[in-house]
Amino acid sequence: MQSSIIIIFCIAVFFNALANILIKSSSLGDSAAPPEQAGILGLIQAFLNPIFIGGLACFGLALLGYRFVLGKGLKLSLAYPVFTSSGFILVLIVSAIFFKERLTWTQWAGIGMIMVGVWLTAAHMFEVK
Repeated sequence: MQSSIIIIFCIAVFFNALANILIKSSSLGDSAAPPEQAGILGLIQAFLNPIFIGGLACFGLALLGYRFVLGKGLKLSLAYPVFTSSGFILVLIVSAIFFKERLTWTQWAGIGMIMVGVWLTAAHMFEVK
């Protein structure tokens, strides 16, 4: 059972990161939109964007997976920091690759420190009651 909890936890982290990436992707054309698309009509149009809807669905899948592993006894005090920091690392790296966002050496150093922290934290995270 422990390996299934780890797998579902990793899938939830993946879907959380993917949701953020899809939401960013759905907003890329917003700055080029004409002024008449601002306001409530612009919000409705943005909400109906299939990429945005995919992002929302990924958030939902991540939430369901996260809830599942918490229900199986995963400690919230350990799961939440690992969940958020792992997603943070994934989003940073994918943003650099797909959105051409430049990562500075301090961000790479931060990624390294977060990875060490995640590793130290996760060492006892999956000791389920």
